[in-house]
Amino acid sequence: MTTSTPRVWWKTAVGLVLTGLMLFPVYWMINVSFTRDQDMRASPPHLFPTNGTLDGYRAVLDQQLPYLGTSFLVGLGTVALTVALAAPAGYALAKLRPPGGSALSFVLLIAQMIPGIIMAMGFYAIYLSLGVLNTVPGLILADSTLAVPFAVLIFTAFMSGIPDELFQAAVVDGAGRLRTFWSIVLPVSRNSVVTVSLFAFLWSWSDFIFASTLAGGGDHRPITLGIYHYIGNNNQQWNAIMATAVVASIPATVLLVLAQRYVSTGVTAGAVKD
Repeated sequence: MTTSTPRVWWKTAVGLVLTGLMLFPVYWMINVSFTRDQDMRASPPHLFPTNGTLDGYRAVLDQQLPYLGTSFLVGLGTVALTVALAAPAGYALAKLRPPGGSALSFVLLIAQMIPGIIMAMGFYAIYLSLGVLNTVPGLILADSTLAVPFAVLIFTAFMSGIPDELFQAAVVDGAGRLRTFWSIVLPVSRNSVVTVSLFAFLWSWSDFIFASTLAGGGDHRPITLGIYHYIGNNNQQWNAIMATAVVASIPATVLLVLAQRYVSTGVTAGAVKD
């Protein structure tokens, strides 16, 4: 045991160093959010905001709340639409096994490789003809296209592991496919629902390509465009930018902490067969 102790401490030290390097950008974001404009170009830079200011956070409260509200609305709408489309599709692929199901799963896998900018340009042409540019529903639909293929694959993997005896018992009790899906499959698939909801929300929350292409000229713009609002040729309000980034990171961080145990189970579901 004495010979293994130094090795354990060595691994711990390396882990701490790597963790510190990964978290340093987060610390620097918080540091800059409290730094005054005249101290931004100090050489050497201040590692701590010795003459801290709350001007950046005041700018968030004065200017960014509508952007945050839009992001919440788009995020919740994306989650609802993604789960509504992907959960039945995953159930069908996992248990009903329709003809061409394997080919459809392959297509969904390929769909995740399409660059977002190509999809954004396609949506722009369609939205322009339909008159739904710069609208929240249009942004929700576009963001859902990123989440649905991933969500279907997650639901399929998870629901494939549900014992067939549950479905047989439901048939004996007289439940149809819709009732079985609603009363049995969804409650059992709680971990995968939480996983899909979290990733769908985070994708829509951090989206910039669809937001700038499909909602850049409207009144309802998400927080990613709110941050971009501070960046100009002659105006870069770095403390406001970083303060907005800090505030925008809070919902994602809270959701990740609360849903961590569900996500770890939902992502690995179906990876191991008994």
